[in-house]
Amino acid sequence: MNVLGLIGGTSWHSTIDYYSMINQSVNNHFGNNTNPPLLVYTLNQAEVHRFQKENKWDSIAHMLVNAGLNLNKAGANAVLFCANTPHKVFDAVQQNLDVPVIHIADATANEIREKGLKKVFFIGTKYSMEETFITKRIEENGIEIIVPKEQEVIGELHRIIHEELTYGKIVEQSKEYVLNIIKSSIDQGAEGVVLGCTEFPLMIFPEDLDVPIFNTTEIHSKAGVDFILKN
Repeated sequence: MNVLGLIGGTSWHSTIDYYSMINQSVNNHFGNNTNPPLLVYTLNQAEVHRFQKENKWDSIAHMLVNAGLNLNKAGANAVLFCANTPHKVFDAVQQNLDVPVIHIADATANEIREKGLKKVFFIGTKYSMEETFITKRIEENGIEIIVPKEQEVIGELHRIIHEELTYGKIVEQSKEYVLNIIKSSIDQGAEGVVLGCTEFPLMIFPEDLDVPIFNTTEIHSKAGVDFILKN
């Protein structure tokens, strides 16, 4: 099996889901308790958030490069960021690493195509909703992406992620708010929803909606498993 490095900590709650999903999938593949060769490097989320607020994305890229280099030295044949937002600096990180970084948007686009959908709603941090480093990469696969336009909505979704979900807090009122935003997009023609923040799957589940949910944590984990198993 290939050795995969996980750059986590953003947040550690969703990093646990990555670790759990990848291990379980490999167990299922072999039909026993065979575990994959995983390496985990945990970033300091408080520092990441500080750099985001200060618009110091070059500093975040430096953190990710340092993590990737250390994972590579430890034997990782590829790495992935256990979150969507770090992909804002994907190119800057990839060009400084000798191993591939498995991109979350590529894996997500593949899943949407397999479902045969043409138009989906995307929610995430304000960075991934206001900028196109995730959505454009998905759209390049012939998929139309709808994102929230109202600053009030973008701000509240971002607040729910940063002030609640990254601390592992599930607030029922916030869940209802998110579901109402998603249902409004379905009324606008969305055929599915991309949970474009790896914290949203802690709150939103397939049974909550009548359209397909694209859980980027699960999708990205599956891409990691494919790499580990050399698929």
